Amino acid sequence: MHAWSHDAPASRARTAGSVRQARGSLWWTPLASAVIPGSGQARLSQDRFVAYLALEGYAWARYGVDLREGRRQRNRYRALARDVARAAFPGSKPSGNFDYYERMEHFVESGVFDLDPGGVLQPEVDTATYNGSLWLLARRTFWENPDLPPPPESPRYRQAIELYTARAATPDFQWSWRNAQLEHDVFRRTIDLSNEAIRRSILDLSVVLANHALSTVDAFITLRLRQRTEPTHGYRAEIGIPWAPFGHPNTPRAPSASR
Repeated sequence: MHAWSHDAPASRARTAGSVRQARGSLWWTPLASAVIPGSGQARLSQDRFVAYLALEGYAWARYGVDLREGRRQRNRYRALARDVARAAFPGSKPSGNFDYYERMEHFVESGVFDLDPGGVLQPEVDTATYNGSLWLLARRTFWENPDLPPPPESPRYRQAIELYTARAATPDFQWSWRNAQLEHDVFRRTIDLSNEAIRRSILDLSVVLANHALSTVDAFITLRLRQRTEPTHGYRAEIGIPWAPFGHPNTPRAPSASR
């Protein structure tokens, strides 16, 4: 007959307790991979943690290199603009935003901001310059005929002036690449190099984020699969043979066959 050993409940309790303890010590494994890719795999004794760590280190190293290169080229084209295109104009020459340098890339000259500094604002009219092209755009946007100005006090005239004032290059930002075609070409190439390096740095960051996400999902799936395959109960069965030669007293005997 089968009989459960007296220590079976205690054994089951110890086994269940150890399983719960093991699970409790591993619940944070996916979180560890989210912070440091590969750490969860290392906790689960998986050799592929090396690949996650290697990719993380490489991506961060590339990000640092590309970001420094982008900033170096940015400083270079800003210095070139200051020392060449803006050198002939007075003012503090503050650094502009990216749109400002992009305008310098496409226009040889900014043009003046006000043709009559001592009187009413007179925008630049030379359409070959940036300010002149902007004033033409403002006139075409708000005037019925860009060559026939409405009265200065009319809303259409004020709207055109407001657009020009908001976007035109002021005296502190005036520039000219005239007689400096070589430097202008170098300026354009340097902007391209800076933009390309910045784009590479963004791609490097996307690799970092993807590595974090993949390591986290990998650790979570592996942990779930292990929890499903681990035993949750421990049983131990033993076979006992009664010593009484005529069977257990409480066990009914089978009737003997009549002869």
